[in-house]
Amino acid sequence: MPAEASPLKVTIQDNVKVAMRAKDKDRLATLRQITAAIKQVEVDKRADLDDDGIITILTKMCKQRRDSLSQFEEAGRNDLAEIEVAELAIIEEFMPTAMTDDEIAAAIAETISQTGASSPKDMGAVMNMLRPQLQGRADMRAVSGLVKAALTA
Repeated sequence: MPAEASPLKVTIQDNVKVAMRAKDKDRLATLRQITAAIKQVEVDKRADLDDDGIITILTKMCKQRRDSLSQFEEAGRNDLAEIEVAELAIIEEFMPTAMTDDEIAAAIAETISQTGASSPKDMGAVMNMLRPQLQGRADMRAVSGLVKAALTA
């Protein structure tokens, strides 16, 4: 393992070892899904990912689980929904602490003033500045709605 391995990647690998020793098959399966997704991106990009890259992958995995969860619930498949909930909880353990609504609102207001945005046309510029600082710490779909509301007010 390279000396500069991402701290988050090391934490995930350590959790895999703990789950293996504890014979926790469900947790181990989810952790292996995470490591496989990370390795896939690293192979595709031919580079080791940093924490931000890993958080991007985890965010995508969380979104996939939430989408599947809502579809399973609509279909009345509680057995499959429970699996998605369990996997989502494990993945979220490695996500940064979620921002509060006040912190999100402050970040949006700060970014709008920095960019000089004044109408919904400027939404792209605001979101591009917000995305790196909020990625993995806030639901970007909700943030997008808040930015749109702020720019139309």
